[in-house]
Amino acid sequence: MLCVALVGTGLAGAGPAGAATSGGGGGGDAPVVRVASGVEYSSFTVPASHGPARAHLVTVDLADPRVRLDLLHAGAVAARRTVSSMADTAGAVAAVNGDFFNISEAQHPGVEATGAPVGPAVAGGRQLKAAVPDGQRFGPALPPGTHTTDVFGVGADGRARMGRLDLDGAVHTAHDRLPLGGLNQYALPVGSVGAFTADWGAASRFRSVCGTDTDRAAPCSTDTYEVTVRAGRVVATADVPGAGPIAADATVLVGRESGAQQLRKLAVGDPVHVRHRLVAAESDAALRFAVGGYPVLRDGQPLAGLDAFTSAVRSAVGTSDSGRRLHLLALDGGLDYRTGLTIAEVAQLMRELGARDAFSLDGGGSSTLVSRDPGAPGVTVRNSPSGGVERPVPNGIGVFSQG
Repeated sequence: MLCVALVGTGLAGAGPAGAATSGGGGGGDAPVVRVASGVEYSSFTVPASHGPARAHLVTVDLADPRVRLDLLHAGAVAARRTVSSMADTAGAVAAVNGDFFNISEAQHPGVEATGAPVGPAVAGGRQLKAAVPDGQRFGPALPPGTHTTDVFGVGADGRARMGRLDLDGAVHTAHDRLPLGGLNQYALPVGSVGAFTADWGAASRFRSVCGTDTDRAAPCSTDTYEVTVRAGRVVATADVPGAGPIAADATVLVGRESGAQQLRKLAVGDPVHVRHRLVAAESDAALRFAVGGYPVLRDGQPLAGLDAFTSAVRSAVGTSDSGRRLHLLALDGGLDYRTGLTIAEVAQLMRELGARDAFSLDGGGSSTLVSRDPGAPGVTVRNSPSGGVERPVPNGIGVFSQG
């Protein structure tokens, strides 16, 4: 069992003893730091199975009316920036990196990685993307019973929660109704039609037809078709998915296999209506902010089947007090702590910090936690990134405070 001693602060259970007030992963003890109204930062050392790990923690009081969360992103689904730059641009006082993402394409020579995240994404109530098939995800193996549709988010009631967001959509033509298999995703299900909007960005859409639902490394499909719809009419077609910005009033439909065969029935000038939305599995859980990852702790209990052997630098987010309190965690990637924690140890640590539910975010070189010193013009990176410098990532969880 991990053992973390907590100290009294303005936020009960906000952080453990041994807080560090500067970046670099130092091991000296220091008081918990008040970042802003309802937001505190601390850092502490955790004895673990592969050696000591250094944790960096931001605790957030979501019951404070001056505090809110939102998704930080790089301006497009298929784009990346560092957490610190996204936080400073948005005016966040603290942040942690977000979802796993399409980081490389070694299995598909000539195909560029998009940088797009794996799971659903919602920012400021705007639904940006849906989840790729489970077999197309990047990152460690999912625990049993979890899926790429799993999200962490905050509802209209201001409370944090874990949930799932499924895509509900269709393409309506003069003669057919085609189910929509994807929204701004780097990978589409085999035989489906996916929609790309201006939120996708300028990256190539060709990656979306590579791999299969169960094998990310499978060859790219040779049966593809693309249709551009604008003002409710087909305005262009192509045999191969293209690239470049998409107009705000346009939707690009990409089909593969049977989906491509359906799109070939359309001609320039044909009427087409595209409908899409992300639907929460819980009817009362409409999310105004959501980021992908996977659950590791639910109702105070670690999920069955969590990896207890592979240790790594990791990031996570947890909730307590019925979703009114938030715990943002990133491990240090400095040489003294690079062994990190197993995902089972992360779940245990989050439970010892008081979380009832916890959610794994991307780790390794992506793990980054930032917070702003009072009066400072921007945030400071608190942990040492394991790659030596901040890695650009597609999104993160931003903490905002008006106090």
